[in-house]
Amino acid sequence: MWTPGSDASVTCIACGEDLDREQAREYDKYGDRWDRDGKEFEYLCKSCYRGLSKADRAGLESLLVDVGAGSLSNEEFLHRYVDAARTEGDSERTK
Repeated sequence: MWTPGSDASVTCIACGEDLDREQAREYDKYGDRWDRDGKEFEYLCKSCYRGLSKADRAGLESLLVDVGAGSLSNEEFLHRYVDAARTEGDSERTK
C-alpha cells in the first residue's frame, strides 16, 4: 500500500502514462475508495481522471470483473457480457 511521502511510480490504467503516485488519482473499481482495508488501488493521471464519468454505474464494475474483462478475447468477453447483462436485466424486470 502506498504511504504519503513515498516516491512510488504508478501507471495510468486509461492512457498508460507512468507518473509519480502523488500526481495520480486513485481509482477503485468497486466504487468505494474510502474502504481501504485489504485493497490495492489502480490509478489515473489527472487528465484521464477529469474525463472519467462520475455517474453511478450500478454494479457495472462488478459485472465486468465477473465476466472476466481484460483477461479474455474481445469476442469471448462480449459474448459473456451480453449473456450476463441479459440475465441481470431479466431478473430486474421480475422484481
